[in-house]
Amino acid sequence: MKHINYIIMTLVCALFASCMADSYDAPKDTGEAPYGNNSINEENVISIAQLKEKYATVIANSGMEQVEENIKIKGTVIGNDIEGNIYNEVVIDDGTAAFIVCIAQGGIYGILPVGQQILIDLKGLYVGAYGQQGELGTPYTNASGSSYVSRMSRFLWNQHFRLIGSANPQSVTPIEFDLKRISDPAYLEQNCGRLMTVKGVELASANGKAVFAPNDGTVSLTANCANRNFKGISSSSLVLRTSTYADFAGNIMPTGKVNVTGVFTRFRDTWQILMRTIDDIEPAQ
Repeated sequence: MKHINYIIMTLVCALFASCMADSYDAPKDTGEAPYGNNSINEENVISIAQLKEKYATVIANSGMEQVEENIKIKGTVIGNDIEGNIYNEVVIDDGTAAFIVCIAQGGIYGILPVGQQILIDLKGLYVGAYGQQGELGTPYTNASGSSYVSRMSRFLWNQHFRLIGSANPQSVTPIEFDLKRISDPAYLEQNCGRLMTVKGVELASANGKAVFAPNDGTVSLTANCANRNFKGISSSSLVLRTSTYADFAGNIMPTGKVNVTGVFTRFRDTWQILMRTIDDIEPAQ
C-alpha cells in the first residue's frame, strides 16, 4: 500500500511541476527594449543645436518654457552618474551640440551607459537653464521662491525616452578644449555640456596629499562640491568641480601636468569640468 501511495504522490508532483513550468516559461524576446517608451516614433526629430537655438533666449535668461510642439531629439549618452560626480542627470550629444537631461533617479548608468543612443519626446517637458546651462526637465521652486528646470520623476521620464540599439562606448570621443578660446562667449555657448579634454594643465592645490573633494571643512564647498583651480587660469574662467559624494572624492589629486576629460558645463561665464570617473584624469604625455 505504501508503495502504491508513493507512486501516486510521484505522479502528482511530476504533473504539478509540469504545470508550473508551463505557467512560468521565460518571457519571449520581443526585440523591444525593456526600459522606456517603445512607442515613440523617430519623427519630427530636430538637432540639439536647433533646440538650443529655438530656446536661446530662455536659456540665456536662465528661464524655462514648456515644449508644446511635437518635436524630438536624438543623441548619444556621453555622461551619467556611474561614479556619483554627475547626480540625477544624463548628458547627450548628437554631434551638433550637447544637452543635460535632469531625472530624479539613481543608478541611471545601468539603463543609460555611455555610448547608448536615445530618442526623447520633448512635448510636455520643459527646456530651461540654471546659470545659463541648458537643461531638460520639469519646474522646481526652491525654499527662497526661485524657480528653474530640475529633475523630472523617473515615471515621467520613462514615458518620454526610447532606447535605440545597444550601447557603443567606442562611439564617444571627447573634443579637445581650446584654452586660447576660454574667454570666447560663442565658444562657451557652442560647447557647454559637451565631453571635452583640457590638456597639459596643473591643479593648483595638488601637493601629493590634497584630495579632490574633502568634506572636513578644509575646502569651501558649494552645493556639496569642491571647485579646484588650475595653475595660471582664473577660477572665474575654469574649475574642476567634484562632488563630495563622488566615488573618487577622497582620491589624492595628481601633481604635475595632467589631461582632464569631463562634461564641460557652465555656471554663467565659468567653465566647470565634471569628471565622470577617476579615469578621466591622467598624466599628460
